[in-house]
Amino acid sequence: MLNLAEIRRDWTLFLDRDGVINIEKEADYIYHPGEFVLYDGVLDALEILKTRFGRIVMVTNQRGIAKGLMTEKDLHDIHDHMLELFSSRGVVIDEIYFNSSLDDEHPDRKPQPGMAYKAKAAFPQIWFEKSVMVGNNLSDMLFGRNAGMHTVFLLTTSPDQPLPHPAIDLAFNDLLNFAQAIPAV
Repeated sequence: MLNLAEIRRDWTLFLDRDGVINIEKEADYIYHPGEFVLYDGVLDALEILKTRFGRIVMVTNQRGIAKGLMTEKDLHDIHDHMLELFSSRGVVIDEIYFNSSLDDEHPDRKPQPGMAYKAKAAFPQIWFEKSVMVGNNLSDMLFGRNAGMHTVFLLTTSPDQPLPHPAIDLAFNDLLNFAQAIPAV
């Protein structure tokens, strides 16, 4: 079980994107930066989180690419726009990993932990037992569990998620509520 008081700068925060950082389009994808809308309070949350965690990694499934609905360049344009918004508040995302496969069993597609392993290879100082996965879907929680992380479920898109749940350590209404719950050290 996750004890928020134990989080220190040697911990890593893994974040999902859609439904956590930005408003998720129901049964659709974000195709260009103009459709990318941050949730209220996300920038405030990230300002807090950057002081609590030593590194922040984003992991996102983006099968709209494999479906031919968007290109990798479209995704990079969206991420460049997002990172620009973050940098206006001094927030840095250490790396963004995405998987576009249509195959639910692809090793890098959440809930499989491949993107976590890629992050660990790039940042050997990541310890999964000192990592928190924050997401809005059970696949995010299972991704975290499959990699040996703690999990935080945001109720942004699934407010009726039954709790407690074995894959969920803690649940919060949104990213800002989670950030504000972590004691400063």
